Parts: sequence; structure tokens; C-alpha cells
Amino acid sequence: MRSKNIMAALALGAALPLAAPAMAQSYGGQDYGLHAGGLEVPINKSQVVTSDRAISRAMVGSAEIADVLPISDRSIYVLGKSAGTTSLTLYDRNNQVIAVMDVTVGPDVDGIRGELASLMPGEDVSARLSAGSVILSGFVSDAGAASRASRIAEAFAGDKVVNLLSVGGSQQVMLEVRFAEVNRTVGSQFGARGVGISDSGDFGFAIGPGASASNAGGLNVSEITGAFGIIGTLFNIGDINIEAYLDTLEAKGMAKTLAEPTLVALSGEPASFLAGGEFPIPVAGGAGGNADAITVAFKTFGVSLAFTPTVLGNSVINLVVEPEVSSLDPSASVTINDIAIPGLQTRRASTTLELRDGESFAIAGLLREDMNSTVSQMPLLGSIPILGSLFRSTEYQKGQTELLIVVTPRLVKPIRPGYVNLPTDRVEDPDPLDVHLVGDDYQPVPLTPRTPAPAQEVPDYEY
Repeated sequence: MRSKNIMAALALGAALPLAAPAMAQSYGGQDYGLHAGGLEVPINKSQVVTSDRAISRAMVGSAEIADVLPISDRSIYVLGKSAGTTSLTLYDRNNQVIAVMDVTVGPDVDGIRGELASLMPGEDVSARLSAGSVILSGFVSDAGAASRASRIAEAFAGDKVVNLLSVGGSQQVMLEVRFAEVNRTVGSQFGARGVGISDSGDFGFAIGPGASASNAGGLNVSEITGAFGIIGTLFNIGDINIEAYLDTLEAKGMAKTLAEPTLVALSGEPASFLAGGEFPIPVAGGAGGNADAITVAFKTFGVSLAFTPTVLGNSVINLVVEPEVSSLDPSASVTINDIAIPGLQTRRASTTLELRDGESFAIAGLLREDMNSTVSQMPLLGSIPILGSLFRSTEYQKGQTELLIVVTPRLVKPIRPGYVNLPTDRVEDPDPLDVHLVGDDYQPVPLTPRTPAPAQEVPDYEY
């Protein structure tokens, strides 16, 4: 009969007014407070509420959010029907309030906690219900763990997840980059030049690069410059006086450039580096709409690097790397209003990859090869085997350039000041007497390891 009475009261519970709040009462020498805390109930699931005394009536504030069913005289089922919050009030046989509980109905938080404990052991992640949403809080080791915890909660609660997790661990990334460029050139030049004129002046000729004739009837060739070897001779063929020259050049060269920048950036924040310079570019049209005015803009060149690191789980770093190497190229310059603007030779790469702390990757294959061959000759005569070389000029150039970029990301932490040695620590102020008498203005000091400051306990802050 007691269960039926409870059921009857429950059936009318949603319509009955709640009892007025009363002070804590004493039963059997034990105090029972009016408010008994909160209760989280998943939707379409139930929780069991028990009491130290017999429950005569149980009332919920909103029957659309939760419902109750009796199990025994001291325990009841609380069923979650829809997301929201309501209250649960329990009465004894004397119609006195046993306890008042706040009931929150929402996603299955117990299931979320179980999955988090199973799939992410060692991470301090807690989940609770609030206003129908799941709130994640705690402290995780990296951003990847926070993302995984959020995805687990979304599998139960959909988009009703509030991620308040704090990320710990090292979130600063140092990028070590090495640029290595090798430039190799090979060139050769072989040319013949000559001027001949008869004694009477009725006949003359000029052979070679830059051959020209003046209005006065004079024949000549351009000066020979930049050649390594020049052979000249004067001879006569009949009444023709000939002045002939043979210029030769073979050039080989190799150059290597290297830059090793080191950058530190916070996880998710971009960082950039430039070792080079800027050159001015005139731009027509100034302030105030004056089309005749000329302003100056600057274009950068040199070795540059831009990267954005993102620290993932298990010391994995996601990198967006954009290296670039550019140099001035006079051969690609343009001239506007007697102003020469140089061109640029640029090699640029952009990539996204993931590496662990201390691993390296290389960007290779940035190879450029140029070849140029020029032959200038007199028609017919220049095609004669062997002797034809006296009537032609040849020039051959070949260049190869290869760029290699090696990138190594590292997770870094701040160091204590006691471990830092400055370059000035090895130089002592010179003695004025030594400077004037001996001329010694440099006093090296042996570098001894610094004694680090006593370790202090650093509190773990939760952000």
C-alpha cells in the first residue's frame, strides 16, 4: 500500500505545490539538511536515490524533464526525459521534507567519463553537466589531448560541449634551419679578330665581334676586354697589311652560401626570418591623387623563412614551412625613365608536415641549370673545317645552382639565468698601462661553468 500511495503522490507531484523551505530537522539524534546536493541523470536513463528514512512522497518540479518511480520504501528511480534542470523533493511519513535535490538532465556524462578514462589514461580530464551541456575541465599534456577529449565528448553530446581544458607541457617550438646553396659555373670563349687594308687603300676588311666601318672609310673592331689570353700578330699578304688577334678564355667557379637561422615561436603562432636586404622600387602616383608624383616601395630579397608550428600529442609537431631564397638579377632588370630596377632570382617552397621533437627533414631538388652557347661567324668562310675557326667567334657558358634546406624542430623550455653564459663574460676590461706600453687591448678570461642558482619549487599553474 505504501508503494501505491507513493505512486499516487507522484502522479500528482507535478501539480502539487512544493513544501515551504524548512530548517534542518533532527530525527533519531541525526541532522538532515534540506538541500542534498545535485543529481546528474542521462537522457533516457535513470539514477537511484536512496534515503535513511522511509520515503512517503517524491515530487519533481517539471514532469517534462524528469520522472520518478518507486523501488522500495527508501529508494526511488529518477528517469531523465529531456535536457534541462529541475528539482526533486522527498517527504517522510510525517509530511516533513527529507531533502531537496537539484536534478540536471542531459547527455550521458558517466559514459563520457568512462571513455575518457579508458582512451586517455593519465590525463586529468573531468566532465560534468551544466544547463544541458557537457563541460570539460582539467589539465592535459598537449593540444592534441584536448582535441581528442573534445571529440570523445561530442560523440555523446553533439555540439553541446564546452571545452575548458588547460594545456600544459612545452608549447614553444625552436626551429633550426640550415640553408646550403652551391653555385658552379663553367665558361669558355674563343674568338678571332682582324683588320686588313691594302697599301693603296682601295681594299680593306674587318673580322670579329664589334666590327664597324666609319663614314670616313675607316674599318675597326671593338676592344678586347675580359679575355684571359690574347695573341696578336702583324703580317702582309701581298700589298694587304693585316693586324690579327686571337682571344681565349676559360672560366670555372664554385660558390657556397650558408645561413643557419634559429627561430622560437609559440604553438599556433607564426614566426619569420630574413637575412638579406631591401631594394627600392619607384611607384608612380603619390598621395593626394597626384599622378606625376613618384613614391618608393621596398622589395625584400635574401634568405627568408616563415613557419607556423602546432604542438600535437606525443611530442609531435605540425609545421607549415615556407622557405625562400632570392637574389638580385641584373639580367632581368628593367629601365623606366632612366631608373634601372633590378629583377630577382627566386626559389621558394611551401610545405606542411609533422615531425617529432629533434627529427629533421630536408627540402632538396631546388636545382637550376642554365646553358648558353653563341657562335658568330662570317658566312661560308666560318664553316670551313679547321680554317673556319679564324673567321668565327664562339662563347659557351653553363651554370648549375642547387639549394638544400634542412629543418629541425625542437620543443624548448626556459632556462634558469645561472646557466646562461654571455660572450662578454670572456673579455675583461683592458688595463690602461698594458694598452699604452704593450698595445694589448684584449684580456681573455677562461670560461668557467656558472654555478646554477638553487632550484626553486615552481608551482604548477592551471591556465
